[in-house]
Amino acid sequence: MLSFFRRAVVSVESPLVSLVRRKTPKLYSTAKPVLDDSVSKKFVAALAAAVEAKLADKKEESARRMEAHKVKRGVEQRYNGAVKRRKWEDPPDDPEAVKNFDPASRVKRRKSVILLGYSGVDYFGMQRNPGTRTIEEDLLRAMLKQEWINDEGFRQPQQIQFQRAARTDKGVSAAVQVVSIKLPDNLDVAALNGELPPQIRVYAVKRVTKGFNSKTNCDARTYTYTLPTIAFAANDEKDLDILTYRAPADRLQRVNEVLALYLGTKNFHNFTSRKEFIDPSVKRYIMEFECGTPFVPDGTTAEFATIRIKGQSFMLHQIRKMVGLTLAVVRGLSQADIIEKAFGQERYGIPTAPGLGLVLSRIHYDKYNKRYGEDGCHEMLDFEKEEAQIEEFFKQHIASTIVETELKTGSMLEWLEKLPLHSYEPRDENEPSEWKKRKPNEDDDDGDE
Repeated sequence: MLSFFRRAVVSVESPLVSLVRRKTPKLYSTAKPVLDDSVSKKFVAALAAAVEAKLADKKEESARRMEAHKVKRGVEQRYNGAVKRRKWEDPPDDPEAVKNFDPASRVKRRKSVILLGYSGVDYFGMQRNPGTRTIEEDLLRAMLKQEWINDEGFRQPQQIQFQRAARTDKGVSAAVQVVSIKLPDNLDVAALNGELPPQIRVYAVKRVTKGFNSKTNCDARTYTYTLPTIAFAANDEKDLDILTYRAPADRLQRVNEVLALYLGTKNFHNFTSRKEFIDPSVKRYIMEFECGTPFVPDGTTAEFATIRIKGQSFMLHQIRKMVGLTLAVVRGLSQADIIEKAFGQERYGIPTAPGLGLVLSRIHYDKYNKRYGEDGCHEMLDFEKEEAQIEEFFKQHIASTIVETELKTGSMLEWLEKLPLHSYEPRDENEPSEWKKRKPNEDDDDGDE
């Protein structure tokens, strides 16, 4: 390029010299030439040197910008889950560390699921919430200590694609909870459980497909609600003792008749908070809803029963409100048609049963298992291998805690005393209500309790 430019300069100056010669022939013949060859060569050389210096400066500036851009990309750009080819952990945040970063030291992470259970009695729910004790906080902290995740993954779990199958509310337990996350290979589950409190137990870690999401890939969720059968007694029955009461067969039959009214696809806008009748998300499909045979737990004489519900998904407080309204009907505080009315457009205030007895029992991945469970590369997500661990943990840390806490605190009995004060009439639209006071929370619509 420089040689071409030099030739162009010379070609521009040659006509100039010719013009001077034609216009002043005498002056040129008798006097010293106006532009001799030495002056022309010096001018061209100086101009070429200036051009070369300018191009060198531009090249150096471009190289500096490119280096700065590479460093910026290496430090600031983070994986957002969209590029499926990415398999490696991000480099360090420190620019100096980026320069000396050894690719061989990077940890290969694969999409996995953590199967765990927990007793939520002493926790403020599953979801992480600064300043409160949550299941996720204890789980992430234990994984950090065991180097399952790094500091960045602990601070921002979304960077490692952390996702829970269901968001359980304050005091709600889970016999089975599923978390999808990117993890390294060869993990020590026993060592992780050693870092966790007794109320949380990890059963297993399983490999899944790259695009797996424990929430969106879930086909259905099963919850149970355990309560003393004295809750089924008629409201006008007096002087009943929780330790000696036994629910007659006709009361249990009545309970199941009322629960059957919820089956199918219904509009549950009255069974959650801050939802309108026309909101498409309030329509939920209930597959099963029934009360099992009563039982007397070991170590006590009180009779308990477990209500089991299976549905595609549930909104915040939905199950507890369904149980609450069922108990109001069974105890004779309202007619059964209140349930059908609650599915309509009018707004009703629905009583919310205590959270103590609610347990996330199972997570169902039937479609995933049908497509990937038998491909030879991925495990079935049916948890049959872990069933013994699940049952043992449920009996020792969930069922026993529910019974002991209920007999100690009397949360259900206290709630039943206030139940007759509840209004079962349509609510005035101008009356301030819970759904209008609450601030929006993007997780209110996900599953679940």
